[in-house]
Parts: sequence; C-alpha cells; structure tokens
Amino acid sequence: MKLKYKRVMLKISGEALAGINGFGIDQEILGSICESIKEASDMGVEVAIVVGGGNFWRGRSGIGMDRTTADHMGMLATVINALALQDTLESKGVPTRVQTAIDMRRIAEPYIRGRAVRHLEKKRVVIFACGTGNPFFTTDTAAALRAAEIDADAILLAKNVDAVYDSDPKVNHEAKRFDKITYLDMINLQLGVMDSTASTLCMDNNIPVIVFSIREPENIIKVLTGENIGTYIAKEV
Repeated sequence: MKLKYKRVMLKISGEALAGINGFGIDQEILGSICESIKEASDMGVEVAIVVGGGNFWRGRSGIGMDRTTADHMGMLATVINALALQDTLESKGVPTRVQTAIDMRRIAEPYIRGRAVRHLEKKRVVIFACGTGNPFFTTDTAAALRAAEIDADAILLAKNVDAVYDSDPKVNHEAKRFDKITYLDMINLQLGVMDSTASTLCMDNNIPVIVFSIREPENIIKVLTGENIGTYIAKEV
C-alpha cells in the first residue's frame, strides 16, 4: 500500500477520548484509536502524537483562577491521556515513549528533540505531553511546534467534526464545508480550527494539516494513504 506521508504528527483532542460521556476516557474509543495507530505503525509510518487534556481540564475552565496555574493543571491532564495512550498501545505490541515538556522523570522522559527523532527512526510511537510546557499556549501550538522540530510531513488534526466549515454545522445546517483552504484564508475568516499561533507556525514552516473526524478511527489510515477526506490546509492549495 502506497503511503502519502512517512512521518506524521497526530493531534488528538482530549474530548475525542471522552466519547459521548464528555469527560474522562472511553476505553472502547481509546482502543479503536490505538488500533488504527498500530496499523499505521505496522505500515511503516513514523507516528508522533500530541494529545490534549480537555476531557479532564482546560485552562480556561479555571474561572477566577490564575491563568498560569490553570494552564499548568491542563498540562497535567494531557499527561493522564498520554499515559493511557501509551498503556493501550503497548498492550497491542506497539513500542511507545512518552516525552513531557515539564520534567517528571519518574513517569516519562523529558522532551529532547534528538531522542524523539531517534525513537521515531526505531519505529517507536512518541507521545508528547504537557503541550509546549508554557502557559498561554494551546496543545495545537504544541503540535505545530513539535511537528516542525521533528520534520513531520503533515499534521493529522483528529477532531469530533469531519472537516472545516465556515460556521458550526450543528447549528447552521447550511454551513459551507471546505475541502481545501489556505492558512491565510483560515486565519482571515477566523474559522477557529487552530489558534493563530499554531496556524502561523504551520504556515511559516510549510506543514500541511488535514482535519478529519476521529469518530471513525480508520480515517487515520485513509489520510495516510492519500484518500481525500476531511479538509486539507496548506500554504497554497
């Protein structure tokens, strides 16, 4: 099977792991996602992952709380999800490493770019937790930053929606769907797919992003083999 991408950054939102419950981790969904990641790894794709923490905590959830403290709590939530992904992948025979942007050596490696790249070359899945390690930055920005650092061919943005729309398709049934769109148009239209920092990072480093639904985990394989699903975002389309 011909692969379109050799090394990818898979961004998984915390909400995707929660399923219909909206909180915590749905083990069935977690297992399905990891099965697709295993299939991708078995095909020879080098897979890096950035996972969000919104199924446990979001920085903006801390109303009245110091923003830095709230964001640090969000970073810890991403570690919970990263360890869950690692445990499930390892149970399926996929060698996996978790690297954190905040030092916590008792449970994970510290993020070191060279070590991360070496893991990928040895066909280990690498999961990046704690975002960038800095408050005021989202895990989307972390995905863009790590993708640039490890020279990823593309970012696979796995969401609970199947594509990019000009408005919320759940509210507006006539919302326009985009099959392709440039970063500049996405930013100007304020579509909210990624935050502006992440979008600019991807644009400046010419990293394409494919937005698709993680509700069907097999979509990961479809993207890797070049099937046209979701929305393709790039500097030029």
